[in-house]
Amino acid sequence: MKKLFTLLFVGFSVANYAQDITNTRFGKGLINVIAKDSSWSSKVAFRYQTRYEGLYDYSDSAYTDRAFVRRARIKGSGYAFSPRLKYKFEYDVHNGFVLDAVVKWNFAGNWTVWFGQTKLPGNIERVFSSQKLQLVDRSLLNSKFTLDRDAGGQLRHHFTLGNRFLVRSIFAFSQGEGLNQKPQSSGHGYTGRIELLPFGKFTKKGDYFASDLKREESPKLMLSATYDYNQKAMRERGQMGDYISDNFIGELRDLESIFIDAHFKLKGFSFFGEYVNKVTRNGSAVLEGVYDNILGEYTAVTQSYYTGKAINLQMGYLMKSNWEVAGRFTQVTPEAITLNNNINQYTLGFSRYVVGHNLKVQGDISLTQEDTKENKLMFRLQTEFNF
Repeated sequence: MKKLFTLLFVGFSVANYAQDITNTRFGKGLINVIAKDSSWSSKVAFRYQTRYEGLYDYSDSAYTDRAFVRRARIKGSGYAFSPRLKYKFEYDVHNGFVLDAVVKWNFAGNWTVWFGQTKLPGNIERVFSSQKLQLVDRSLLNSKFTLDRDAGGQLRHHFTLGNRFLVRSIFAFSQGEGLNQKPQSSGHGYTGRIELLPFGKFTKKGDYFASDLKREESPKLMLSATYDYNQKAMRERGQMGDYISDNFIGELRDLESIFIDAHFKLKGFSFFGEYVNKVTRNGSAVLEGVYDNILGEYTAVTQSYYTGKAINLQMGYLMKSNWEVAGRFTQVTPEAITLNNNINQYTLGFSRYVVGHNLKVQGDISLTQEDTKENKLMFRLQTEFNF
């Protein structure tokens, strides 16, 4: 299947290349064309990340490391028949599956409907592209609690209060099971998000990437909140995580998640913060375990949902030389009944932007403190290359 997709992609690219090429600058896509009659456009790009990762474990004073390809993706976007009907696709070459396949129709002024598979409007860090991160990778808050991608529809609207105050709202109705799930859904997902930008738009969509590469001349702020309800979640984390055992299909829980985040930029300085709280409705997060009647608590858990809360705080400063220093603090506090460990993580990193997020080198060091375990140090170095 991967070979077939690659051949189709090469054929499509060659065919497009024979058309009118409008933009071939680095980072603007391998292929960037518009039909002569302006009836369609297509931009196709390829990106990859290579990473070195070392881990020092204080428990046995051992250092282990590895070097690998973190991400390799083909992505494309454009419009068909009218700029009001846009599309986006993204294929994970490294792992061999579709990430995005979505159509976006601007049907009335400030109203747009999306249909297909793409990111849900969850926490701000997840909405950031993995190409446009300030540190080597996303935080533990994201890996433990994010909504990720799903298939379904989204309705988006925006309006302005006064001269600058921008309000954006998103409602998503999805399958609720995550990426590339073909079986019928056990229950659907419902997601709503509102974004408030009191000082107006960020420069060139700067609200959707972390670093202040546009060096905002005036303060820019986005305050956001997301509510997600996932009926009869079949996976431990909703759209992500291991599947709940077939033995408990009749006991599936509804997951409720609340995200609150803020994003600020000014003259090279950037900050964003996130808070999440995830709980189960219609029953306990624990489906199976060893319960001590005398202590009145579980002493072991073998099947449960991953619930709890977390905060993530991150800031950075971009110097005129395009070197950036950034720091992050993440605290994960799982629900006590699940017996998952509390985790604190401290990260300090640097970035050198050669051509913005299209060509950069990033490195960071993280100290992870986890209950019942010894501390760990993680060193990472990564390059991003985006045509």
